[in-house]
Amino acid sequence: MIRVERAGHGFRPEHWLFRDLSFAVGEGEVTAILGPNGCGKTTLLRAMGGTLALREGRIAIDGVVGVVPQALRADVAYRVIDMVLLGRSRYLGRFGAPGRRDLARAEACLDAVGLADLAARRYDRLSGGQRQLVLFARALASDCRVLLLDEPASALDLANQGVVLRLIRRLARDGMTIVFTTHHPDHALAVADTVLMMAGAPVFGPASETLDETNLARLYGVPVRRVTITSDGETIEATVPVHRLGDVPTRLAVR
Repeated sequence: MIRVERAGHGFRPEHWLFRDLSFAVGEGEVTAILGPNGCGKTTLLRAMGGTLALREGRIAIDGVVGVVPQALRADVAYRVIDMVLLGRSRYLGRFGAPGRRDLARAEACLDAVGLADLAARRYDRLSGGQRQLVLFARALASDCRVLLLDEPASALDLANQGVVLRLIRRLARDGMTIVFTTHHPDHALAVADTVLMMAGAPVFGPASETLDETNLARLYGVPVRRVTITSDGETIEATVPVHRLGDVPTRLAVR
């Protein structure tokens, strides 16, 4: 479904965020992209979504692509249901208006992300986490087969992070191909089949193998421990950063 071949990009001459990057994501697979701030995760996602041209290489995607950006803007005064209906625009003519089928699909997508009761609310009066879920519903309303998510859980509380992770898993089981960026290795362990780690030389491979303590420590520059937790009969893999807070001076200099 997705093929990235020798991709390279940077915004200044002789400065590359990434280069000679190649990987593939199959139908129904989930890939998580991890890396420190500024390593090019969002840039790569934009290139995959077709809103940015690579300096080198190529990206080929089979199927309709839905994109969920980070919900940073809050100045859109549309109703929530109208924001989701924007995802139906590819089915409408130049002067077409959404019909009952479009409205039903938009309502179903809002229900899928747990926001059905907010359909009549204004988008700009929602919390950052709620806006993020609305954008998720808008992408689903396009009936895409490939879904690109830029840090989908960054503004969400713990309960809504679970909503997104369960939705990602269900969509993948239904055959959707999903790529998401994240700063949460736990989320990648929970739902990703493969992982792309972007720091220095990129590393791509199965999530359970690639997200080991050595690779995570190299990626983030702090020791990381992987732990196994059993809850209600379910085994959960998690990661714990070791920040060594005891090494912080008791008094900080104030200038």
